[in-house]
Formats: sequence, C-alpha cells, structure tokens
Amino acid sequence: MTVIKVLVVDDSVVVRRLVSDALSSDPGVEVVGVAQNGSIALQKVEALKPDLITMDIEMPVMDGIKTVAALRAKGHKMPIVMFSTLTEHGASATLEALAAGATDYVTKPTNTGDMTQATRIIGAQLLPKIKGLFRRAPASRLPTKLAPKPVGARVPRVVVIGSSTGGPEALSKVVSSFVRPLPVPILIVQHMPPLFTAQLAARLDRLGPHRVIEAKGGERLEAGTIYVAPGDFHMEVTSDRGHVSTKVSHGEQVNFCRPAVDVLFKSSAAVYGGDQLAVVLTGMGSDGREGARAIVAAGGRVFAQDEATSVVWGMPGSVATAGLAHSLFPIDEVSGAITRAVESRTTERSVRA
Repeated sequence: MTVIKVLVVDDSVVVRRLVSDALSSDPGVEVVGVAQNGSIALQKVEALKPDLITMDIEMPVMDGIKTVAALRAKGHKMPIVMFSTLTEHGASATLEALAAGATDYVTKPTNTGDMTQATRIIGAQLLPKIKGLFRRAPASRLPTKLAPKPVGARVPRVVVIGSSTGGPEALSKVVSSFVRPLPVPILIVQHMPPLFTAQLAARLDRLGPHRVIEAKGGERLEAGTIYVAPGDFHMEVTSDRGHVSTKVSHGEQVNFCRPAVDVLFKSSAAVYGGDQLAVVLTGMGSDGREGARAIVAAGGRVFAQDEATSVVWGMPGSVATAGLAHSLFPIDEVSGAITRAVESRTTERSVRA
C-alpha cells in the first residue's frame, strides 16, 4: 500500500496536534513533519520531500499565501491544502492562496474545545480530499469515444457550469479568458461554503468582461451576466411566462453537496431542453453526471475538462466515462469552446483527452 507523506504547517500547537492526530488515524497517510511557519516549512520540504502539505493561512514570519507562492516558484508541485477560517477575511485569503497555487482548502472547526470532536471533523474534511487528490481512474474506465453530437443542435440560450476541487482557479481561467460578454446568461455551481461563494463571485467579477453576482434567488436571467450559486443553498432556474429566473433553496444535500451541480443541471434541462450547453470542470466525486444525463436526453450539449489539466478528474471524468461528454477540452481552451458553441451553430473542433 502506498502511503501519502504529509507535512503539517500551522503556527498553533493545538491545530498541529489536531491535524496530525486526524491524519495519523488513516494507515494510508503518514505525517512526516510539522512546521510552525512558512519559513521553516520551506526548509522541511527540501529535507522531508512530502507528497502533500496542509497549510495555515495566517502565520508569523511567513504566512501561508507567501509560502505557497514560494513553493511554486521553486518548482514544487505537490498538492497544498489550505486551512481557512469560516469568515469573510478567511474566504478572501483562501482565494488568494488558491490563486497563488494552492490546490484546495478546508475550514477550521469553530470550536476546538472538544479535542475528540475537532479531530473527527478535521479528519472527515481532510482525509477524503487527500485520498481524492492521489486517486486516478483505472485505464479501463477512461472513455473510448465521445458522445455523438446532438442532431440539429441549436445555439445555446444558456451555459451552466459545475466545478469543485480546483474549481476556483479553473473558473478564474475560463472567466478571465472571455474576450467579450456572451449573449447568454451563465450559471455556476462551485462547491463552497457561505461567504466563500460571495468572495468567489466578487473575484470573478473583477477578472473578466462579464458581470458576476452571487445569486440570491429571484434574479431574472440576463445575457452577459454570470450567476454563482450561494454557499449552502441549491440554485435552480425556473420559468414563468417566458421569463427565466434563479431560485435558491436549502433542500437536502445531493451527492453530499449543497449547492449541487445536479440540481442546477436538471432544472436547466427542464427549462431549456436542448437549447443549452453544460460544462463540467475539475472536481472530486461525480456531482453533475446525472444532471448531464438529463441535459443530453433533452438534446443539449456537454463539455468536460480533460484529465491532464484537472486537479481531480472526478466530476468531469464521471461524465466522460459515462459517455455523456460531447467534447473534452484543456482548461485553457474552455472559454474559446464555449464562445464558439454559443456564437455559432457548430463547434469548430473538439479535443480528446
């Protein structure tokens, strides 16, 4: 059994102990060292050569954002999972860390008084992420062919996008690469908690030509606007007398997620039928697969990010291996592919993984 070696970086002795205990409970993970700030972490990375790093954001001497940037500048490519507080400042700092090259994040328990409970919460968040980052699809599961193009496909009237692990930076690349606002609305589900989705929407709004907002529910969809699902709420689209609007709800989790990609995709399939394009980007798990199935059944098109450029090829891989993706694209080509699909009647080219 391959053991994943982890370096834990945090200025808090308590948090270092909590994380170490949580990770050590799994025989497939070994904590090979700890560091109380980024400067020490840089030294220990060279000596210990960890497979993965957990990183606090706010630390003395060298904080987590600067440490991530320094590690990437030195050419280190191991996954880095940030530890963030569930606050507006913590959400903003986390997005900065992701922009600097961090891979993913988890939120710190709000109450560390009960050490056993805190350890359990940390383990429940961290271990699946760590395992997912090192899990690869067997060759037998890789797609042998793409789904056939829909017959008589029409120009999409909406674009729906789903993403998870690695999604914030993938979305940043897509949104910032658009040359001009699309003549259709775009809806995004990114697996994130409250506050984080508002910060994500604000960041995407600054990056590209589109107006980007966090949906509150009841917004009438407009061309050139991107709507981001709010954390801890599902987002759907509804139609009333020809007008399509957003709807948010605090329903049951779907695929252990809220917001869930499947919820948005299925509602979009019901409202737009075949007049839509769905895009599934990097993410852990299979959220989006059944929604993509509904969109394909309605006559719509589905694009997925390729494996080579995905942080985790879980979500896009599940769509591709189910034969639901009409095209696979590297992340740098996604915005161009969307633009061509929306602005012309044929997708000029697709890229196989």
